[in-house]
Amino acid sequence: MFRWLRKRPTLLEKMYQTTEKAAWKLTPLVARVGYARVERLIRPVEDFTKERLFGCHHCGQCILHSTGMVCPMECPKNLRNGPCGGVRSNGHCEVKPEMRCVWVVAYENAQKMPIYGHELAHIQPPVNRQLENTSAWINLLTGADKQVPAGWAQAPSPAATQSQPA
Repeated sequence: MFRWLRKRPTLLEKMYQTTEKAAWKLTPLVARVGYARVERLIRPVEDFTKERLFGCHHCGQCILHSTGMVCPMECPKNLRNGPCGGVRSNGHCEVKPEMRCVWVVAYENAQKMPIYGHELAHIQPPVNRQLENTSAWINLLTGADKQVPAGWAQAPSPAATQSQPA
């Protein structure tokens, strides 16, 4: 079933959108119960599902909806903003030749995603390793996934990068 779902980015996108809406509606309740308590309840389900469906590496900053419902952490080089210069002509990875490049698959999937597909062009910040092995859903609700650790430069907005001369 997970393999079947993985090949249907439009369905996954709708499932993500529904889950996100529910999460935001439940935020007041989650805050009242306590983020740590709720994380203990949802994280096993989140981890199990994401591992099987997306090959999740538990970065705590899930951007699946922005990467064609493909986990960029599946890339052997952990690239979060597109492919390296070594993508083979057949679309396979230079590090693992038997594997299709994560970013080739992300691009193909994003083309089928009417809601979030355009987000593939957004520049993502580097992974905040302090969030590893925490719930990406809790981090989304608390805003921890958007916080930039001290000393890091904030990624430019998509509009800012598009308006700069080449």
